[in-house]
Amino acid sequence: MPPAETPPAPKPAARRENRLRALDGLRLVAALMVAGYHYGGRDGEVVQAWGSSPKHQFPTLHELFAYGCLGVQVFFVISGFVICMSGWGRPLRSFFASRASRLLPAYWAAIIIVTAVFALPAVAYKAVSPSDALVNLTMLQQPLGVDRVLGVCWTLWAEIRFYALFALCIVLPGANRQRVILFSAGWTLAAAIAQGVNEPLLNMVLMPEYAPYFIGGVGLYLVHRDRRDAYAWGIVGVSWLIGQHYAVQRLWHAPNPEFFSNRSAIGIMLVVTFGYVAVAAIALGWLNWANWRWLTVAGALTYPFYLVHEHLGWVAIKAYHQSLHLPSYGTFLATVATMLLLAWLLNKYVESWLTPKLRTALSKPRS
Repeated sequence: MPPAETPPAPKPAARRENRLRALDGLRLVAALMVAGYHYGGRDGEVVQAWGSSPKHQFPTLHELFAYGCLGVQVFFVISGFVICMSGWGRPLRSFFASRASRLLPAYWAAIIIVTAVFALPAVAYKAVSPSDALVNLTMLQQPLGVDRVLGVCWTLWAEIRFYALFALCIVLPGANRQRVILFSAGWTLAAAIAQGVNEPLLNMVLMPEYAPYFIGGVGLYLVHRDRRDAYAWGIVGVSWLIGQHYAVQRLWHAPNPEFFSNRSAIGIMLVVTFGYVAVAAIALGWLNWANWRWLTVAGALTYPFYLVHEHLGWVAIKAYHQSLHLPSYGTFLATVATMLLLAWLLNKYVESWLTPKLRTALSKPRS
């Protein structure tokens, strides 16, 4: 009798492809929007880098670049989606370790690099004091009233407050649909009350101006889980209505030739709507075809690029435009490319090395 054939070994399960790579691409789009605003959509310190107002450097595009500041609102919608997704079914220790290890390594490196560059005699931009630079390492410089090393770090302070609210209300008790809906509705109502009474403590905790974007992203994650969820769509709709209101209220004012003012109310509403619609398209799976691996790389570069692009961009613009005499558009592209290269170096030599070590250290249970 011939020996029985050995059954073939089961094939290893195929690794599930990331179906949300489009989200990484959207992150990069939002970061480039903000870079366009900082380089060509406003006056301020960048005038010193260019040698004149960006209005003169980009006679046509400066009006479009001015809308780039709304990339922050797009970031916040993405953040609401991602934090709800990453916090679902995860214990508090793991959630904290994931967020801290994601934010801190590149942030610490950016603080050190910008502080060192601004301390060089050849760089004319004002550096913060050594004491203030050290406080910046905590990410708490905003509430402590300390000078910021990175101009963009105010958005991280908003992100930290969102993480804290979400961790306490959702991650700690355990995420489920009902709890997330109650959290979103309760935060929306509490933020509206805080705005109405204008109480500083409530405003700091509840962030009425930014809450709609985070809440909208959370609602879109519920849509991702169940596209027929009427409550989720209601959260998204109310958040969009309130979010566009705050964006128009804060970013529009009557045209004045003495100011760098080019944003119309309709334009602001359209950009905010773009953020919600783009994340909704990803949540519904309409962009699953955008599954290219390079989008993951783009997503990995977005955060370090966002951190360094503004202040170090001034230095690069001055070098390319005033020293090397590159034309305005060439300088813009060269500066973006330089900041992306620096972001790649930070991701490869700082984040790839320190992030897993920090996550392991923070995740390890202690007796």
